[in-house]
Amino acid sequence: MSYTALYRKFRPREFKDVKGQDAIVTTLKNQIEADRIGHAYLFCGTRGTGKTTVAKIFAKAVNCESPMGGSPCGTCASCRAVAAGVSMNVIEIDAASNNGVENIRRIREEVTYRPTEGKYKVYIIDEAHMITVGAFNALLKTLEEPPPYVIFILATTEAHKIPVTILSRCQRYDFKRISVDTICERLTELLEKEQVSAEERAVRYIARAADGALRDALSLLDQCMAFYLGQTLTYERVLHVLGAADTETFSRLLRSTVAQDAASAIDVVEELIVNGRELSQFTVDFTWYLRNLLLVKSLGEMPNSLDMSSESMERLLEEADQIEDASLIRCIHIFSGLSDQMKYASQKRILLEIALIKLCRPQMERDYASLAARIEQLEKRLEEGAGEYIPRNPSNAEIELRKKDKPPEIPKAIPEDVMQAVKNWRKIVSSMPGLSRSYLIKAKLTLGAGNELVLVFEDTMASSYFKREEEKKQLEDAITEYIGRQVAVIIQENDTNRAFEDSHVDLEKIINMEITYED
Repeated sequence: MSYTALYRKFRPREFKDVKGQDAIVTTLKNQIEADRIGHAYLFCGTRGTGKTTVAKIFAKAVNCESPMGGSPCGTCASCRAVAAGVSMNVIEIDAASNNGVENIRRIREEVTYRPTEGKYKVYIIDEAHMITVGAFNALLKTLEEPPPYVIFILATTEAHKIPVTILSRCQRYDFKRISVDTICERLTELLEKEQVSAEERAVRYIARAADGALRDALSLLDQCMAFYLGQTLTYERVLHVLGAADTETFSRLLRSTVAQDAASAIDVVEELIVNGRELSQFTVDFTWYLRNLLLVKSLGEMPNSLDMSSESMERLLEEADQIEDASLIRCIHIFSGLSDQMKYASQKRILLEIALIKLCRPQMERDYASLAARIEQLEKRLEEGAGEYIPRNPSNAEIELRKKDKPPEIPKAIPEDVMQAVKNWRKIVSSMPGLSRSYLIKAKLTLGAGNELVLVFEDTMASSYFKREEEKKQLEDAITEYIGRQVAVIIQENDTNRAFEDSHVDLEKIINMEITYED
């Protein structure tokens, strides 16, 4: 006989086997016992939380010949037929591929016929949000007033896509994500039945990786068991199969970013690649690690919501004292955005390395968070070596200050080609295209150390624009066209801490020229 996957083999067949949805199970059982069964239900929630499973158990229970406490007996002919998938009274429809008006019309025709056996015909429509608007409109009347022997159960992961007119005609049940503890209990129970030994830490990691979906947890467990067939499932083996990283790797990476050591951070990425780790999953896990660190720093204690070993908790408390709040929040923002980019990126490694370099080099950015990180970095350096930066002799400091504030010297001779370029500067600017002209009008002209013509901009965008080879060449060609000579041009951005006149000689004031604008 062929192998059956764990999530199929251990699929609940009775209400008591359903885990993590106690409120919904109790309500449905009470309805069956009291014979207060509705005509339309909407089961919504994330994947793997038991929507279709509960729908099948409910369909089995309403047709059971001898239900026990609202649950199907599982032994009568009707229960066996539903379990085998051959019952004529339970019709499962995949709305992803049967979502048109014609499919709904076929259902409307079928509901006119009474069930061949049992009391109810149950229509389970999976992925109901995929039904088209026209098909929903065709279903409205039947859904509102179906024959007394018909029950509709719509299952969906995206309830917001269901029209309001449909929602108002259904009893809605929201299936919540299953807790880590509940998933762990179920996995441990199934491992005992399969006679497979596993570390508690390994089972708990699988439960966390499933993100509230018991079906996903069973699939991950199945994958790990297949890889290490007949062997004990350890935490390290589970990490290897799932392509994940452990908290020690997170700790090393965090310490590298705190120390502004980009080389060490890149080495961690290289290690992840060599060990076959999945970078998308690593990004998500590291973001959660940073979130845990932020909770520890903010609350001042270890919250109950943190699920980790005592060793990891001690390391987390230690690292909480090493990183400032502003830097930690900046890390979380960068990696949260990176998680979304990773989903569709073809070069995931490059994105991760760029993010780490940004964390280690806040001076590369201009936003508020990076500015706070730069200030924090500067304060730390001053605290560590303040004595090295304070001159012991005050007179020497005054001398250096005077040298810095000394006005620029007027050049003794200005080359003829530079002088001609300055005299014709306004005409040259007028001949340039619109964006170039608007930037050049605000440029200041001065003389370089090698007798070059230096253009000084206050605007970073303007200086970056003319540092591009194409734009700079266009300007040099325009100068050559007007004066008949080639002039070397240098582009600079003015120091924001000093005025232009305090550090440069303004050639426009030295050379007498007619200032005319040609718009």
